[in-house]
Amino acid sequence: MTRRVRQKVCHSEDKSSNGIIGSSSELDSGCSSSQANFEVDWITLPDDTVIQLFSYLNYRDRVSLSSTCQTFRLLGSSPCLWRSLDLRSHKFDKSAAEWLASRCTNLQRLWFRGAESAHAVISLQAKGLCEISGDLCRDITDAALSVIAARHEMLESLYLGPDACEKISSDAIKAIAYCCPKLRRLWLSGVREVNGDAINALAKHCGQLVQVGFIESEVINEVALGNLNSVRFLSIAGSRNLKWSSAAQVWSRLPSLVGLDVSRTDISLSAVMRLLSSCRNLKVLFALNCPVFEAEVDNNMMYNQKGKIIVSLFSEIFKGIASLFGDITESDKDVFHYWMILKKRDRSSYEIIKWIEWVLSHTLLRIAEKNPKEFDDFWLRQGAVLLLSLMQSSQEEVQERAATAVATFVVIDDENATVDCRRAEVILQHGGIQLLLDLAKSCQEGLQSEAAKAIANLSVDTKVAKAVAESGGIDILSNLARSMNRSVAEEAAGGLWNLSVGEEHKGAIAKAGGVKALVDLIFKWSASSDGVLERAAGALANLAADDKCCVEVAEAGGVYALVMLVRSCKFEGVQEQAARALANLAAQGDNNSDNAAVGREPGALEALVQLTCSQHEGVRQEAAGALWNLSFDDKNREAIADGGGVEALVWHFNCKLIFFHICKFWVALAQSCLVSSQGLQERAAGALWGLSVSEANSIAIGQEGGVAPLIALARSGVEDVHETAAGALWNLAFNPGNALRIVEDGGVPALVHLCSTSQSKMARFMSALALAYMFDGRMDAIASVGSSSEGTSKTVNVDAVRIVALKHIEEFVLSFSDPQTFATAVASSAPTALTQITEGACISEAGHLRCSAAEIGRFVTMLRNPSSILKTCAAFALLQFTMPGGRHAMHHTSLLQNVGALRVLRGAAAALAAPIEAKIFAKIVLRNLEHRHTEASI
Repeated sequence: MTRRVRQKVCHSEDKSSNGIIGSSSELDSGCSSSQANFEVDWITLPDDTVIQLFSYLNYRDRVSLSSTCQTFRLLGSSPCLWRSLDLRSHKFDKSAAEWLASRCTNLQRLWFRGAESAHAVISLQAKGLCEISGDLCRDITDAALSVIAARHEMLESLYLGPDACEKISSDAIKAIAYCCPKLRRLWLSGVREVNGDAINALAKHCGQLVQVGFIESEVINEVALGNLNSVRFLSIAGSRNLKWSSAAQVWSRLPSLVGLDVSRTDISLSAVMRLLSSCRNLKVLFALNCPVFEAEVDNNMMYNQKGKIIVSLFSEIFKGIASLFGDITESDKDVFHYWMILKKRDRSSYEIIKWIEWVLSHTLLRIAEKNPKEFDDFWLRQGAVLLLSLMQSSQEEVQERAATAVATFVVIDDENATVDCRRAEVILQHGGIQLLLDLAKSCQEGLQSEAAKAIANLSVDTKVAKAVAESGGIDILSNLARSMNRSVAEEAAGGLWNLSVGEEHKGAIAKAGGVKALVDLIFKWSASSDGVLERAAGALANLAADDKCCVEVAEAGGVYALVMLVRSCKFEGVQEQAARALANLAAQGDNNSDNAAVGREPGALEALVQLTCSQHEGVRQEAAGALWNLSFDDKNREAIADGGGVEALVWHFNCKLIFFHICKFWVALAQSCLVSSQGLQERAAGALWGLSVSEANSIAIGQEGGVAPLIALARSGVEDVHETAAGALWNLAFNPGNALRIVEDGGVPALVHLCSTSQSKMARFMSALALAYMFDGRMDAIASVGSSSEGTSKTVNVDAVRIVALKHIEEFVLSFSDPQTFATAVASSAPTALTQITEGACISEAGHLRCSAAEIGRFVTMLRNPSSILKTCAAFALLQFTMPGGRHAMHHTSLLQNVGALRVLRGAAAALAAPIEAKIFAKIVLRNLEHRHTEASI
């Protein structure tokens, strides 16, 4: 997995959430700032200036800075700094509330998250609280809510949602009515039943009640709602079991009703029309996502009446809202912005606009979460632009919900990180990226978190990702990743994860300090939940695939951090991404020191081996891939086989026993993955391929039954799988005992099939080389004895399969031969002819193969083999291994010179009886050697 999107999710009450007491004094937290070019004597600053500076800090940093000296402590406790308190991002319990109580005597607005925080509110002793807002209140009880109401009789606004308050009943609503006579707004989500007694208590005792919302309730007494004579704005969105004939009749008599929200209900067209015609003062009726109404309505008819509008799936919402207030703007879409900046505002109209924003943000978020098919056109036509307009609201809660809705509505499939590119590009076209980046630079952590989430999800689209990078988004996200707020850091890491998919963004992330920030996140939140760790590891995995960034990951301590996750973290998503990151670090070529560094890190190889036994296939796959890449490093291979770095695998076995168990393990994995995913099959075969480079490992793999599963994988119809299996079988076939096992287990037909039919040139090439190893004569000495430890052999006609194998080797090599071009090359020896043959014979991927001295020596010996087919195959193989531009061409050239291959090659090129292909290929190899020799001399 290379990226991740997140829809609207519930943040569970995390015991590891960052507290506001004793936290770091880091002041950044994502707020934009500029560096001063002069020193400030903080002691001499006026008190008003210091208090103003404190007001720009979040609560954690404000408390931390207050602890620096007595003066700051006194100023930091100024009542004006503690009139509002947002505790949603902090662990807030009774002890924290008691510690804050001395500061909160004048507290007026409070936001909290979770039932534990709700119980702690009482300990703040903030009797003057006017507004309380809580989310994730599923477990809050009648008793707790009743006590909160009893202790805060000045309460004017109570909001609990958007999650269902399943344990709250009408009893708590009655307690609120009795205790809070100044209540102006009550908004409760998911209350099972709101009976007539509770509603009548509100009507009797809360004479100033203006706004009521009973959202997604099972049962509401619709008749009793008609007694709320003071209510101007009523929302019963998502509620069920309403009798609409009674409701329309009773509510139409509400004298003050201006706004009504019946979205996501089963209201009918007739009930809507009765409400519009009968409610004297009703101006706005929300009926979004009402299936019955939408099925009955005629799209071509205008149901808006003079001074009244319906906000529905089919209406032009901006135009309708603008019509309520006359021609006040040049563009209907600026209606919300206009009211935000207007200096002289009509209070009544302004309340309507605020309520419309509030309801729209709630409703659009809920619709985005459900993502009904019938709203596809709505989002493109006006829904996306509505969300962007709401993100500019003067109400922070509206801004936050709008950003969350953008993050949610763009996602099609969370698990597969799929977004709707059309929706993403509508956001891009209407300036949404800059709006989100501006919110991300806010000092409000809730806005930072939701804006970063939206940016992350949108960045799955490549056009949006480019716009984010060009608008400075990478710097902003890198800055947010350093936040002491876990939620902010998590979403910022998710944004960097998605942006790091693009090759063009990796360097910018490193330049912005993103690599260091991501590594630091792992250390900072190592004991936290999996979200922040998975995103940090995922981003580092993408960055580690870049040659330059992988060096920076290692220098920032990334190897140790990732190994720490692999060893200690139990979350599968984190394990998968950390293993993928280690695999990428270990895959950056011969000169990459990270490969050896990963192998030397204590516990790394052992932990990766253990992860290959995970119940989660993605974890097994990435761990196998990491070990595959690591196994191609000589030192790592020695650590696995010989115990040179045995700390990584230490089970207190001796070296040979460790080696034995590792090979046995990989064989077992290869056997088990025959019914697993293609990715795991490829990686398991790849690990055996890497380990089998050592002949000692190769023998052990053969003895532990590794040949049969590799033959089965070689029969796979998936190119990557059978290509990797062919590579492993090529290495195994170097040993005569393994060669015989391959013959006995039916490997020749599988290799012959690959050699002749695979679409992969590499698979065909390595299959031909494996067959050449098997039948160059070395196997014959043990064929009569057999390969098993008991000395018995399966009945196989070796001579018959040799004929078939040699035939297909010849066909493979000749497929790279053009008779006319070869004849021209023999006749003239012109360089152009040889160049033309070289270009036609080149298998570019073969340049990544690295042979040992013994293998090169074997090909040189094969040039003397009596079989003309094997001679030609050996010359063809050496041509591939010495091809200019190949990653290991210089290494192979040096090995050829060390074994005295020049004389043998000249002999092969001049042999009268040799096939024309063998002679020409040998000439090209000689030319490659001379080319390398000339380069070395220069």
